[in-house]
Amino acid sequence: MTSSRLCAGSGGLFAFLVLTVLTVSGCATSRYFHDAGPPPATPPRYSLADLPVPEYWTGVIFNGDKIGFTHVLVRPLPDEPGRFMIESDAALLLRILGYSKTVNLRAQDVVDGELRIVRFAHDHDIDGNRLQVSGEMAGGELRVTLNNAGRVREQRLTLDQPVFPTSAIAFYPIVHGLALGSHFRYTIYNSEVQRLLSVEQRVAGYERSDLFMGQAYRVETSTLGHGATTWIDAHGQPLLEMALNGVIISALEGRSEARRYLTQAALNKRETLVEFSLIKPEGTLTQPRASRELQLELSGAPWPPPSDGRQQCDAKASGYTCTIRAGVSAGPGGAEDKAYLQSSVQAPSDAAAIKNTAAGIVGDATDADRQIDLLLKWIAANIQRMPVDAFSALDVLEHRKAECQGHAYLFAAFARSLGIPTRVVNGLVYSEQFHGFLYHTWVESRVGDGWQAIDPTFAQREADATHLKLVEGESGGDVLPLVQWVGKVRIRVQSAKP
Repeated sequence: MTSSRLCAGSGGLFAFLVLTVLTVSGCATSRYFHDAGPPPATPPRYSLADLPVPEYWTGVIFNGDKIGFTHVLVRPLPDEPGRFMIESDAALLLRILGYSKTVNLRAQDVVDGELRIVRFAHDHDIDGNRLQVSGEMAGGELRVTLNNAGRVREQRLTLDQPVFPTSAIAFYPIVHGLALGSHFRYTIYNSEVQRLLSVEQRVAGYERSDLFMGQAYRVETSTLGHGATTWIDAHGQPLLEMALNGVIISALEGRSEARRYLTQAALNKRETLVEFSLIKPEGTLTQPRASRELQLELSGAPWPPPSDGRQQCDAKASGYTCTIRAGVSAGPGGAEDKAYLQSSVQAPSDAAAIKNTAAGIVGDATDADRQIDLLLKWIAANIQRMPVDAFSALDVLEHRKAECQGHAYLFAAFARSLGIPTRVVNGLVYSEQFHGFLYHTWVESRVGDGWQAIDPTFAQREADATHLKLVEGESGGDVLPLVQWVGKVRIRVQSAKP
């Protein structure tokens, strides 16, 4: 597999995207939905103990292809009066670069009658790599444990307000009443990003549609700047949910129909993720990996790309013009350098396996430039380049295969363990295979007087000029803003210099 095939917009972004966006991102096309007249005089409202339909299945469609299902079950806990278990399952199967990508999530949330967290246990499995997140409320704190590749980390979140699980989003309007105009605000803990997030929901309409039977309440949900639209019937069932302008659809189905995705997804040969995320520019790039200076014109961008010493982006009437120069420092170092030496879930630089492997790779080399060269060569020779997602550098080190984000995690962990400040960055890069820009992850390391852009996936000591940085950070929460770019941005190549 050549380097031009790598990442292709998958990264951790899209496996994470589909799971997260089902409940937090999207909008609807108004022509398919119509006012259903006055709603019932008494708006539906149910406690968790008397939900008319405590269990349901939905099929998930991504960009026109069925890719999976979700299953939700609510049941009381006989030994814990007033408490309930919300069990959630999601199973997805997609194709990326000829490979099958599997995503599974199992979640058990114990809540009180108001949907507030008592305790939870979530098991995330992407391409065979696992992240287990569990937690409980104790003494005004949410105490969370993260377990990946045998390594355990703790979170302690002091709270001044009630906190709900992500699964509460589906039930909050039902428990608090579907009266038109109702507006709810509350805080959830999201285990995909390991953060507290603010949620707003509004009961915006009472509608009918050819896409579902009968009438339903239109509920709009937003968090992290993204919006969701769900149609909930009088029995509290989510008949339909739309995300990313209909690119992701979750629709109520029977169990056998919902689970039939395995056969459909296995037979599907479309590169759904690539087709969805690819940005084909106006103009061509003949030698993208050798490009030293590139000027791009962006239109439809939801916010301006960052500017630094390596790339300069200026607002224009049509959008933004960005000039990117390879081999130029992204900026001077400073007091913040120490922050990029810290161990994280994604780049656990203090893990024994990381430290010992990095020390063995560089041997007696003490110069940072020499160490970086040795790390790049080792990763290129030992980590197979495949569209396989990883939660951390430990996953990559153990399985010896990863896509671009995994390569960046591993390099960052190695470099930090050697005392080289390194940050993970995310953005766009040009793919020779697909003749367009795809979402990609690389790193910047502090060497000498400034930050140098390095691409471990392409084994580039100096990342070429097609690397357009959009966000910095390695956690799911850091990457999630990229969702706002997908399907909206157009690019024109104004000039390219080798």
